[in-house]
Amino acid sequence: MAFWSVVFIVGASQAAWLALALWRRPVNREANRVLAAWIALIGFDLVIKALYFQAPGPAWYKLYRFVGLFPFFYGSLFYVYVRVLTEARAFGRRDLVHLLGFAAALLVKADVWLQSPAAIDAHFANGARLAPSPWFDVFLFGYSLGYVAAALWQVHVYRRRLRAERADADRLSLHWITTMAISQVVIWAIATLQWLSDIPWIDYPLIYGAVVAWMFTVGYLSLGQAALPAPAPAAPDAPLPTVDAVDDTRFPAVEARLSQLMQDEHLYREPALSIGQLARRSGYPEYLVSAVINRRFAGTFWDYINRLRIDAVRRCLDDAADERTILDIAYASGFTSKSTFNTAFKREVGQTPSVYRQRHRQGAAASAGGGD
Repeated sequence: MAFWSVVFIVGASQAAWLALALWRRPVNREANRVLAAWIALIGFDLVIKALYFQAPGPAWYKLYRFVGLFPFFYGSLFYVYVRVLTEARAFGRRDLVHLLGFAAALLVKADVWLQSPAAIDAHFANGARLAPSPWFDVFLFGYSLGYVAAALWQVHVYRRRLRAERADADRLSLHWITTMAISQVVIWAIATLQWLSDIPWIDYPLIYGAVVAWMFTVGYLSLGQAALPAPAPAAPDAPLPTVDAVDDTRFPAVEARLSQLMQDEHLYREPALSIGQLARRSGYPEYLVSAVINRRFAGTFWDYINRLRIDAVRRCLDDAADERTILDIAYASGFTSKSTFNTAFKREVGQTPSVYRQRHRQGAAASAGGGD
């Protein structure tokens, strides 16, 4: 076990450094403080594991069993971290409810904390084997993975809301959260195999070795994360669009005003255009502009703006006199990412921008030749 003790100490050292760096980081400050606390707990967990595996005995037994319940923190703290991050708020009292799983586990294992030194010595004299508790393990796995799934759903909802509010939603990557979630699922898969199988090398130390690897992954990704915008708060007295709102008599006027702004002022070219900015320019309430975009233009705000950008790109690609590169045209039309542009163009047009340009200009040249 000496090898794993060294691995765990290395992971704990990384955790201490990472927790401090995240706590001091100004970007997504409140969320990073939740993440820092979570990382610090993992670091403490790894230290106790290292000490216990190096010299198993009564001295570290209760602490070892105590940190053995920390996985009840990990899924729930991941969920709380994602909530705080995507809602742009601080950790609050309402978040404490998500830590009740750990409190319940402490009560369930109360007999451990009440053991006398003599009972612990007898336990080690008999080989220090723990009695299996399958129902407890099933609850732990389901509890933690349920929170991981809930966190991913929260990310999905946040992305969908951004697409309804911002034209630059593609720039706001949340890939590091997805990677963190997938890594946790992998760790729980290893734990499940260890629980259900007798494969010699899939053991308890391997699980925490994977946790150490996850630690380094989190460090690399989280320290490079971009600042996430808070979703726009709903106006307190604004009526929400409903199914009946499609019959609102102002819809045609709003639709005409939006078309005018896009045609005359080319607002779609503004990379960071938001639906709030568009509503202010139009003179209509944001909820009404949103309802018109959803119902009359059949999509989110992000879809609507991207379609206008694609139309602008196509006009330029059709023009043989326009010798700019495709990427220059895309950026001039409001796109901020090559990958987003290529994906949006192919989805809308059915072919890549380069193929589209080549075919249309060849067609135009053939038509001109036939006319001669």
